[in-house]
Amino acid sequence: MRKKPHSKQTFRLDIELAKLLEERAHARGVSRTEVVEAALMSLLQSDQDERMEAALARRLDRLSRQLDRLEWHVELTNEAIGLFVRFWLTSNPPLPDTAMKAAQAIGKKRWQGFVESLSRRMEAGPKLRDEVGREQVTGTQKSMISDDSGQ
Repeated sequence: MRKKPHSKQTFRLDIELAKLLEERAHARGVSRTEVVEAALMSLLQSDQDERMEAALARRLDRLSRQLDRLEWHVELTNEAIGLFVRFWLTSNPPLPDTAMKAAQAIGKKRWQGFVESLSRRMEAGPKLRDEVGREQVTGTQKSMISDDSGQ
């Protein structure tokens, strides 16, 4: 059996590390040179690129799931606002000019109450997303689409 050519290297090792090297070589029944070569190969030809790629793939998968959830929440918000505006416009007739000032004052007071309630709900819950599951929204949207097409 022909051995590969070697290059002689001289370096100093910490005493504890040299003892560990000797013990490891003895336990495996190989020379210290073979242990050092294997350790250097492992270090210099590490699977760093593969580990980095795997970590990047996991991160991209997590971001993709987060974007999917975000898309669902934006869709839910758009539908909720759209349904509210449609309901409000069809059930509230325009006010006469004489009642406009009083309505604006009441509206301002109601708006402040709404903002306070929204703040409490955003901080402590419950959240609309918890009350409305994806399955419920999907079924509800289908029934509303069929209701809208009949109008």
